[in-house]
Amino acid sequence: MTDRVDREGLAVDAGLARFLEEAALPGTGVAADHFWSGFAGLLRDFTPRNRELLERRTALQAQIDDWHRARRGQPHDPDAARAFLEEIGYLEPEGADFEIDTDRIDPEIAEIAGPQLVVPITNARYALNAANARWGSLYDALYGTDALGDLPPSGGYDAARGARVIAWAKDFLDRAVPLAQGSHADVAGYRIVDGALEPALADPAQLVGYSGASEAPETIVLRRNGLHAMLVIDPSHPIGSDDKAHLADLRLESAISTIMDCEDSVAAVDGADKVLAYGNWLGLMRGDLTEAVAKGDATITRRLADDIALSGPDGAPVRLRGRALMLVRNVGHLMTNPAIELDGDEVFEGLMDAMITTLIAMHDLGKSSGPRNSEAGSVYVVKPKMHGPAEVAFADAVFERVEEVLGLPRHTVKLGIMDEERRTSVTLKECIRAAKHRVAFINTGFLDRTGDEIHTCMEAGPVLRKGEMKTTTWIASYEDRNVDIGLACGLMGRAQIGKGMWAMPDRMAAMLEAKSAHPKAGANTAWVPSPTAATLHATHYHAIDVAAVQRELRAGGPRAARDDLMVPPLAHGANWSEAEIRAEIENNAQGILGYVVRWIDQGVGCSKVPDIDDVALMEDRATCRISSQALANWLHHGVVSEDQVMAAMRKMAEVVDRQNADDPAYAPMAPGFDGPAFRAACDLVFRGREQPSGYTEPVLHARRRERKALG
Repeated sequence: MTDRVDREGLAVDAGLARFLEEAALPGTGVAADHFWSGFAGLLRDFTPRNRELLERRTALQAQIDDWHRARRGQPHDPDAARAFLEEIGYLEPEGADFEIDTDRIDPEIAEIAGPQLVVPITNARYALNAANARWGSLYDALYGTDALGDLPPSGGYDAARGARVIAWAKDFLDRAVPLAQGSHADVAGYRIVDGALEPALADPAQLVGYSGASEAPETIVLRRNGLHAMLVIDPSHPIGSDDKAHLADLRLESAISTIMDCEDSVAAVDGADKVLAYGNWLGLMRGDLTEAVAKGDATITRRLADDIALSGPDGAPVRLRGRALMLVRNVGHLMTNPAIELDGDEVFEGLMDAMITTLIAMHDLGKSSGPRNSEAGSVYVVKPKMHGPAEVAFADAVFERVEEVLGLPRHTVKLGIMDEERRTSVTLKECIRAAKHRVAFINTGFLDRTGDEIHTCMEAGPVLRKGEMKTTTWIASYEDRNVDIGLACGLMGRAQIGKGMWAMPDRMAAMLEAKSAHPKAGANTAWVPSPTAATLHATHYHAIDVAAVQRELRAGGPRAARDDLMVPPLAHGANWSEAEIRAEIENNAQGILGYVVRWIDQGVGCSKVPDIDDVALMEDRATCRISSQALANWLHHGVVSEDQVMAAMRKMAEVVDRQNADDPAYAPMAPGFDGPAFRAACDLVFRGREQPSGYTEPVLHARRRERKALG
């Protein structure tokens, strides 16, 4: 039983109350009694409205289900579909053109195009690594991954591979910051003479500054497309000593921003979990979060990086940010959490996150000296899984109340609208309008968007196999239309337009080949799975001027029709073989089990999970949502039987057990197939149709609590 204390009629987990009163509130200027009174008022006023929005979702889905059942087997009729969705209020009329007027925006959001990390806030080590990933070694990223086309040999330093790394990096310099004459590969030494780099740059304005003596600088910082590259010069370094210019490393400005995630990548199901999440966010906002990390026989302490001090070309001091700008992702409107109860019911977790993460960010807002997260004085909250303009307007109203209670200027909290639900996609312009004073971020989330697509058209017929989803009509329209609407609504120069995750952290050569598509599409940020990936992806932003791409796209006008977004991804007349069906069942079952077993048994919300072919993929609840909804759809339409699916689940449980055999904390699912993890995976499939919007959270949270109760 949870130990609770009463605060203004709220039954609060005692550990959470203690954390708020003894750690979070001191230093904010907000008195505890005022905080609890305002928090209780917010929960009492907004809980009924939150519940009504969820009931509206359910009612709309029931009407859509009935419509699809009545038309099952008929060709898709875009005119009829649009008219029906307008009639029931799922689609709303688009109003006049407008532009957002968000103010107090940091340059990392408004001006600088570059990679973005998403990291579980419950893991302090990962959070610190992500915050410090503003700068990364290109030499290390090239040497230690397959970015060059192969992996490094085992053993010590391989000089031949090192030479390939240096050649690649200097070729990059020739493209990003070319010299007036010759190549960086031929430079015998760099120095600063009369405020200019020698040898001379083709564009002298690319010199930002240097450290050390001008005639023998230790670092030289250059800039292209708003991103910095740092030449590290050290003749005593093993690499620098062998280099003509004594270049020991090339460090790139990498993760410009990082989302500290309280949602998809964490497993936070109770008060203790929420205290861990909030505590790490507090440490980041105060700037004092540390984590002891074992390195061989030694232990090092990780902490937030300092800013970088340079001398400018004219000798004036220059300061560069040493850390990524940190955003915080709250949970959506659906889930409740037992950390606080109101009138005997768990409160909506999104309301709890809104109040507490904003309160904690006041520690950053109130700093009068030292490094700050937001020098513009803003708090950046990413809000996922909202369905349509009314839900965005609700979030806007929630944060307005939070600001009022905490005594913050209106619109201090900036809002990130994740375009990952079908109803948001088809009403995106009106969603942005609903928070036009706050919007600082939109993105495309293909994975969750696909899960919601399957659930929305569940009654229409069997859906395509998972691998075929990227070829559907709606996905191309979705990716283009998101950018077009963002630009039309004035996000250029004011907010981020983002693209989704590269899911294969061990395949960096493929990422270098493919992920340039995101800046070319007009996205000024895109998600990557690691600091190393951020450094490699940063090379794309040096090569591509995203602002120029956005100007061209905006001048060209819309590229996709809204009707295309509403074409169900159905497998019309598919004649799959038994082998193809079996492979699809097993692929989905293995993916679900591989992710869920760590979530339930170990509380790991996001990690590298081997797929059925033992390829490590970054998995979170979005990927699990697709797989479970796909199998639920095929079960519902008789493509597969319950016996087939259960046989595959048992078979794949044994595969997952083998894949985790070296993990001493792992509890095998076979041969009993009766633990909370296996039952959770089965629930996601066999009860998939009845899950709200096809979400995995209700099942996962219930089974995780069951597992924690077992010890």
